[in-house]
Amino acid sequence: QVQLVESGGGLVQAGGSLRLSCTASGLMFSVYAMAWFRQVPGKEREFVAVIGWSRANIVYADSVKDRATISRDNAKNTMYLQIDNLKPEDTADYYCAADRTLGASTDWSDYDYWGQGTQVTVSS
Repeated sequence: QVQLVESGGGLVQAGGSLRLSCTASGLMFSVYAMAWFRQVPGKEREFVAVIGWSRANIVYADSVKDRATISRDNAKNTMYLQIDNLKPEDTADYYCAADRTLGASTDWSDYDYWGQGTQVTVSS
């Protein structure tokens, strides 16, 4: 059974930083592209960042570009997302997702597995 478990969310002041983690089990983590999406209740799920299986393929959404760093540790089956200079508009539920592909899709519908999400709240 595949499981993706996010952690690291919480309440942060604007300008602060947060590091989210996503630990996977039940799949061959190293061959999956891993991504972060976020969603505000009542709005569509939004792409944040993706890292391909080879780590060479990384894409960020314009909304977090220059503030976010996505990384992965295949030995630990874990992916990370660091966001610096957090803004109130970063407030959302953050989800990790896995896609068995050679690419790095930004489309949520391409992803096979999802975590339950971790909440991030940025206060102004």
